[in-house]
Amino acid sequence: MVTMSALDRLLPIWAVFPGFIALVMFAVVLGNRIGRSRAAESIPEGPVGSVVGSMLGLLAFMLAFTFGIASSRFDARKQLLLDDVNAISAAVHRSELLPEPHRSESLALLRRYVDLRVEVAGDPTSIRAATVETATLQRRLWSHAVTLAKADMNSDIGALYVEALDDLAAVHTSRMTVALQYRIPVPIWYVLILLTVMCMGGVGYQFGIAGRSSVMLELWLAIAFAAVVTVIAQLDRPTSGMLRVSQQPMLDLQARLEAPPTTETATPVAPDSTGHRGR
Repeated sequence: MVTMSALDRLLPIWAVFPGFIALVMFAVVLGNRIGRSRAAESIPEGPVGSVVGSMLGLLAFMLAFTFGIASSRFDARKQLLLDDVNAISAAVHRSELLPEPHRSESLALLRRYVDLRVEVAGDPTSIRAATVETATLQRRLWSHAVTLAKADMNSDIGALYVEALDDLAAVHTSRMTVALQYRIPVPIWYVLILLTVMCMGGVGYQFGIAGRSSVMLELWLAIAFAAVVTVIAQLDRPTSGMLRVSQQPMLDLQARLEAPPTTETATPVAPDSTGHRGR
């Protein structure tokens, strides 16, 4: 079953960028006010700067770690898309070797199989219904394999067809798992948010005890940080946002399956003056 994670419900993708800008600005302003209230105590900036620098380094490491997770999952989704296209293509080619009516019915089911994937890419909200229909299509394709096996247990063509269907189901399971379940763990997001508040609060505190502040500089810091976090969130959410895996290989496969079959016909040769056809 496809469900939204806790983070998806807490912070929709459209709210990540403005949300983290607001979070950073809040932390910096709060730290600045606390620092100004302690400025009279003549706290040396050196130790505070060292602590803030160490915290920023830890935050940078956390960002790099989180980005690495999201990036690797994005690359895995791209590879699985190619694996899916190859598995479907193999199933189509082997279906063309089947006797009728299995050939025509299997090809029609595989065309619908591809159409479902293209529809989900255009409308991710339909993924629940598409998952149910995909399972139905796989069962119908497998029923043809069972019928063929009963008719001829030693058929090489039937064995190739069964192997193609096994690969088809395995790749589908991998795509669904990686896309919808293998996400950045929610505790990592919570730690990242906590570190953001602490580090940006420390930056504001350092500004406060120094008696200096710059709204423009603080805003630039917030925008830069929010942009990086937004990229991570986009990579981690395959069904929303702008950073999605290109579906062009699947679209190309759909176009090939919808194209009418081409048949080569021999060009008639006119007879020569002796009544024989030329060679």
